Amino acid sequence: MSFDCNRLDRIGGWMDSYVARNRFAGCSVLVAQAGKEVYFNATGLRDVETGKPFERDTVARIYSMTKPITSVAIMMLAERGLFHLDAPLSEFIPAFGDMRCLVQGATSIDQTEACQAPTLHHLLTHTSGLSYPFNPGVLPKAMEDHDILFRADQGSLAKMTDRLAALPLAFQPGSRWEYSVSIDVLGRVVEVVSGKTLEQFFIDEILGPLGMDETRFSVPDGTQERFAALYTPLAGSAYAMNEAKPAEPTLRCVDRPGKSPFLNAQMHSGGGGLVGTIDDYLKFTEMLRTGGAGLISPKTLDFMMRNHLPGDIASMGPASFAEQPMEGMGFGLGGAVVLNPGRVRVPSSVGDFSWGGMASTFFWVDPVLDLSVVFFTQLAPSSSYPARPELKTLIHGAMT
Repeated sequence: MSFDCNRLDRIGGWMDSYVARNRFAGCSVLVAQAGKEVYFNATGLRDVETGKPFERDTVARIYSMTKPITSVAIMMLAERGLFHLDAPLSEFIPAFGDMRCLVQGATSIDQTEACQAPTLHHLLTHTSGLSYPFNPGVLPKAMEDHDILFRADQGSLAKMTDRLAALPLAFQPGSRWEYSVSIDVLGRVVEVVSGKTLEQFFIDEILGPLGMDETRFSVPDGTQERFAALYTPLAGSAYAMNEAKPAEPTLRCVDRPGKSPFLNAQMHSGGGGLVGTIDDYLKFTEMLRTGGAGLISPKTLDFMMRNHLPGDIASMGPASFAEQPMEGMGFGLGGAVVLNPGRVRVPSSVGDFSWGGMASTFFWVDPVLDLSVVFFTQLAPSSSYPARPELKTLIHGAMT
C-alpha cells in the first residue's frame, strides 16, 4: 500500500490545531515506509518563553521510550548465553533475595506474605509486582513517600534499586500486569552483567552502532540550545495522575531547558532517562523493523515483538496507568503488541509494536505495512489528550 500525499497533508493541520489550542507547545512527526521517508512535519515552539521553534533537530525527553532500548540491551546479553529469562532477579541484585508481597486486599504496606523473587521475564513484561508512584494502590503510595522514581537527579542506579528492594511487591509475580519501574531495575542488571554503566553499554552496543549520537542520558554537548522545555496542563505535579487537576494556563512549564536535571543526569534510568532527536529514534525503530541491523538477531526481535501475556493486558486486571490501550493489546518485551485492532478501537495492523513516553512522545512499527512512525512533543502526562490514536487514524487514513 502507498500514501496519498493530499491525505498525508491532513497531519500538518491536525498538529497545528493542537498548537493553536495550547495543547502542545510544539510537536513533530516522522513517517517512513520500507526505509524511505514519506512524511515529516514540525510545528509550534520548543520553548514558549524564548519563542524558539520546535524543529527536526529538537532534543526532547523520550522518557519511557527508553524502555524498548533497555529491553533490547537485555536480550543482546541473553543472546550471548549470559542468563536466561526465567532467572530470578536476586541472582543479579542480592537485595531482592528475600521478597515479600502485599496480601490481596492489603490496606497498609506491612500486610505482606512471602513470595518468589520476580524473574527477568516478569520484569520485561511488567508482571513483576513492582509499580510506579503515580499508580493507585498501597505500594505506589509507599514509593511516593520514599521518593522512588529513578529521576535524572536521584543519584546512582545501584542505590535506588536497593532502596526499591526494601519495599514489598504489589502482588505475586506473574499474577497481574502493572506498569512499573521494572525496566529501570533491568538497567541495573545490564550494568551488573556487562560490567559497564548503562549509558556506556548503550553507546558501545546500540546508540553508537546505530549512529544515534544525539541520544544520551544527559543532553549531549553542543545540543543544549536545541533542548526543549517540558510543559503540563495540570495544576500540580505533571506526574500526579491520581490527583490530576487541570490548570490555567494549559501550558505550564515544569522543566526549563537551562535548568533541567537532564543537562547533567546523575541517574541512568533505563525506564525513562534518555533524551534525543526524532531522527535518532527513527534509527532505532528502523532497526526493529528491519530485523536487528546486525546488533541483535532477527529471531530474537521476532520473539520480543510477540505477545508474552496469556491474553491482552486488560485480561490481567491492571489498575495502573499505561502508555497504550489495554483491550485488544498484548505486551511483548519492551512494548505493546496489537492483537485485535477492533478491540483496540484504533486502525492498526495485527502485530504493531509500539510504546510511548510520559511527555506524550510515541512510536510504532507496523510489520504488515512496513512502517516506522515517531511522534515527538513535550507535554506531561501523556494521558492528557488522545493524540496517539488520532495520529494513527490519520496515517492509516492516508493509505490507498
